[in-house]
Amino acid sequence: MPPTGLLIAFLLLAIRGLAAASPVAIVVSPDVPVDEMSFSEVRKVFMGDRQFWNPRLRVVLLMRAPVAPERNVVLRTIYQMSEAQFRQYWISKVFRADVSTGPKIVYSTEMASELVAAIPGAVAFVDSAQIPKGLKVLRIDGKLPGDKTYPLR
Repeated sequence: MPPTGLLIAFLLLAIRGLAAASPVAIVVSPDVPVDEMSFSEVRKVFMGDRQFWNPRLRVVLLMRAPVAPERNVVLRTIYQMSEAQFRQYWISKVFRADVSTGPKIVYSTEMASELVAAIPGAVAFVDSAQIPKGLKVLRIDGKLPGDKTYPLR
């Protein structure tokens, strides 16, 4: 067991790291015909209940891998689920044929941004401190990640 002083220092650093985390931005390619959504609309997209941006453009949901801190924010705020609940949710949704496929897993912000730029209709979330150039950040309830009352923190 580590000395008490080391344990306290580690916990303080962990808490500071959590408090300093950037909000999560929802990003799409510029060709997606949406600039703003309500939080409930964002939730419908991420839950697979809204599957099209318009009649000709399908939503392609990209999710960060379980190790990403942004994923924890999205699971807590949008899905309101644990990791296990999230996995079961998508297994059930695909099994019932409510959707043809679940979210595509991406392993980095770079991979997410490349795929959003390359796949028509793709949507992903990234740390707002690392928003890639060339992608559109969706406003949620009229707010951007820098606003105090932005919901994805």
